[in-house]
Amino acid sequence: MEPTTIPKTEKVKVTFLPKETTTRVPAGTTLFHAAAWTGQPIESTCGGRGTCGKCRVQVIEGSTPITPADLQHLSQEDLTTGWRLSCQAEVRDEMVVQVPRLLTTPKTAMFGVGRQVLLDPNVHKVRLKLEEPTLHDQRSDFQRLKDALLKEGFAMSADLAVLRSLPTALRGAEFDVTAVLSGETLVAVEPGDTTGECYGIAFDLGTTTIVGTLMDLNNGETRAVISTLNAQAIHGGDVLSRISHTMGKKEGLEELQHLAAFTINGIIERVTAESGVPASRLYEITVAGNLTMIHLLMGIDPEPISVTPFAAAAAHGIDLKAREIGISIHPEGRVYLFPAIGAYVGGDIVAGLLATAVPRGDKLRLFVDVGTNGEIALGHEQRTVATAAPAGPAFEGAEISCGMRATTGAIEGVQITDDTVVLQTIDDAPPVGLCGSGLVDVVAQLYRRGLMDPTGRMRSADEVRGLVPDALASRLVNVEGVRAFVLATADETGGRPVVFTQKDVRQLQFAKGSIASGIKVLMNVMGVKPEDLHEVLLAGAFGSYIHPDSARIIGLVPAVALDRIRAVGNAAGEGAKIGLLSYREREAAEAMPARVEYIELSGREDFNDIFMGVLGFPPLDSLP
Repeated sequence: MEPTTIPKTEKVKVTFLPKETTTRVPAGTTLFHAAAWTGQPIESTCGGRGTCGKCRVQVIEGSTPITPADLQHLSQEDLTTGWRLSCQAEVRDEMVVQVPRLLTTPKTAMFGVGRQVLLDPNVHKVRLKLEEPTLHDQRSDFQRLKDALLKEGFAMSADLAVLRSLPTALRGAEFDVTAVLSGETLVAVEPGDTTGECYGIAFDLGTTTIVGTLMDLNNGETRAVISTLNAQAIHGGDVLSRISHTMGKKEGLEELQHLAAFTINGIIERVTAESGVPASRLYEITVAGNLTMIHLLMGIDPEPISVTPFAAAAAHGIDLKAREIGISIHPEGRVYLFPAIGAYVGGDIVAGLLATAVPRGDKLRLFVDVGTNGEIALGHEQRTVATAAPAGPAFEGAEISCGMRATTGAIEGVQITDDTVVLQTIDDAPPVGLCGSGLVDVVAQLYRRGLMDPTGRMRSADEVRGLVPDALASRLVNVEGVRAFVLATADETGGRPVVFTQKDVRQLQFAKGSIASGIKVLMNVMGVKPEDLHEVLLAGAFGSYIHPDSARIIGLVPAVALDRIRAVGNAAGEGAKIGLLSYREREAAEAMPARVEYIELSGREDFNDIFMGVLGFPPLDSLP
């Protein structure tokens, strides 16, 4: 009897032996990509394109039809006993699949988020010693290369620029060459053996900061890391300011595209100088960024993203030539842009989810990238949902009376003891102002010490005198008729005092309320409670510096045990590196938009009620 085929919208269980790794994937997914989703490595030199024949697995339970590639690479006996090429075998019903043991110990790379990833870059170098043409072998240079590569398990295509180079490249090297492939595209033919020189750069394209990491594609090692301010910042600190600069003027869009490429090229110059790796050996870059930044990098009008219904020109993963957008690597080098889940859950979040494997784990985890546009994801391998919760610029120090970015002199940590205030500043410099992590700390400390009530109302000195030491009560003052708390006096700063006002509290409440509301909506959609969460992951530069206890106290994150809250750093940057070093992980990123459900907050009938309900601070005795 033929098995019942599960509709493509449903997810099907697949178990991989011998590790007994289980996942659920949409019907129609190949076993190769299902295995990549779990981290179960299946060997392949062609990257799952059906040309090398090395990704064979044995289907123990379930069935999948025989494909032309199976007939080409497998014997009749193999086919009869259930062997298939995993890159061609589609999941139709529940399956149990045996992965040969000899394929389970590949070269891997370890990443800062604790993930070990199979080293399988999209870029390959293949050493070839070709037979020279003769009167009896008049194959074209292209066909000669193609045939030789096919014997090594690689398919090949080439565009005009590379074809033009073949006669000189092959004969100048006496047909002893190294072919450089990006996927199936021939990027270059180099004389001799250059297989040891293969590099790429992973970029986190942030609205404020751009980070580039130069990596050796042969071993996964980092050769150099450079972080710099996005040159677009002269036209505003947030995406809406950038979009505004492009409205109605072509030159505005062209300028922002140029500034993005200029910043990226500046990083390329610096990492190549620091590492000694020439730009001609850079064959690919990956870029993880929000959808507006990606549109601007490509020179595409981003205005539709900013207005209802928030429709982008393109949100899929994009592979293009670096020179098309003015990026200075190898002349035929490629750029890969991560896909987006929604208009405001972009490729940076897809990369972050790739790095943390939230949609691929068996435990329920919450991923929060805290910032101007708070991005949130919640789920596991069976279901993952995501949303964007615009928090405004408060977490970056904007609209805060003494707020500032996280630079030298910014207060990044606050502790209020019985009789004093202990400040932690960046570079241990005298305090100048308050950055995002310090903002969260001071609110948590004021609330914990009873200097602020659960509604966020700052108490006066008279109200708390006798309840707290006079040294603390005396710090509660009025500044132009507004209650405030003195964090640092003029003597301590060497200039103006640093104060935190009642208005600042309200700005923080609106910002944290937006993110907390987004979290609450996703938890309602999933039907889960805080105690169901295995882990809360705080991502992004800001998320990495928030003290977990302070985040709990103010209600920014759900009330879970402290050991369940973990900072994961620049998860987007880590994901960009993973996508650079592993083609199959890149395929997992490509599958992310279809696997992760985007939940739009605007227009939800329950949002305003939820928002009002989380503006205040949770009872201190409710924290685990």
